[in-house]
Amino acid sequence: MKRPDIFLLPMLLAENSHQSVLTPYALEAMKTIKVFFVENIKTTRRFISSLKAGIVIDDLRFIEINQNSDFEELFGILSELDQDAGIISEAGCAGVADPGALVVEVAHQLGLQVKPLVGPNSILLALMASGFNGQSFAFNGYLPIKDDERAKKLRSLEREALQKKQTQIFMETPYRNNQMLAAIVNNLNPNTRLCIAADITAETEYIKTQSVESWKRKGLPDLNKRPAIFLIY
Repeated sequence: MKRPDIFLLPMLLAENSHQSVLTPYALEAMKTIKVFFVENIKTTRRFISSLKAGIVIDDLRFIEINQNSDFEELFGILSELDQDAGIISEAGCAGVADPGALVVEVAHQLGLQVKPLVGPNSILLALMASGFNGQSFAFNGYLPIKDDERAKKLRSLEREALQKKQTQIFMETPYRNNQMLAAIVNNLNPNTRLCIAADITAETEYIKTQSVESWKRKGLPDLNKRPAIFLIY
């Protein structure tokens, strides 16, 4: 009997972007899968329904995963799989800055075939569009919330970017984006380049790179409640 495959499936980053980010192969794969490991069951159900691909939601099994997911529990679930399964991430591209990576780790330990499918990843899309070094880069996730700790971390990332010639990438919770942006321009060298990439793949997509000095002089965009990625170099 054929052992199940584990598909890393794409999720939309923005509404109404199906045609630009979902390949026909990914859509066909979703039609055949009945078991999904997901970050958020509600949004995943809504996403699959929006595909209008004839998938019966009530026939599907959803297993929620997050930063607290247990390795042994997942090992037990995957050990008993008798059909292909999919991983769908809220991040758009499963396994990258995403708890789905643990499911992939378990799959490899069980000797299952892992099949990554092309999906929109805001980190890589922002890097591609920034004009910064794409051969050496680091994603740093969320920075500290406290003002002094955040300022210290920003200056540390700036030193890393300068010394290693390495693009430094980070993000913030959307409702704190404006505070993050203010901290960036108030703490970094005027010549440091900053790329802001917001609403990636949406109709309101905004991606712009310029020096910190130019950002301060020309004005900062309002990023409140807009998913955004920040890059410095």
